[in-house]
Amino acid sequence: MKQVEIYTSPLCGFCHAAKRLLKSKGVNYSEVDVLVHPTRKAEMIQRANGGRTVPQIFIGDEHVGGCDELHALERAGKLDAMLAA
Repeated sequence: MKQVEIYTSPLCGFCHAAKRLLKSKGVNYSEVDVLVHPTRKAEMIQRANGGRTVPQIFIGDEHVGGCDELHALERAGKLDAMLAA
């Protein structure tokens, strides 16, 4: 399974929804809380091609986007293939 990284904030409902979907699929992910680590927000923005909102989700080296994009991949049946190594 590819490495999954998600930039989040504890106050973000979309972050919680994205993490719930990943957990329901048994996906282990690393999480960067941009409130606890504010210096990592600049890193997130650069990696996400200017995306400033959370969550920002990466599967392997690929930027997925946010919660809506993650759920759209799941509805389209493409998320499992993306997660596979």
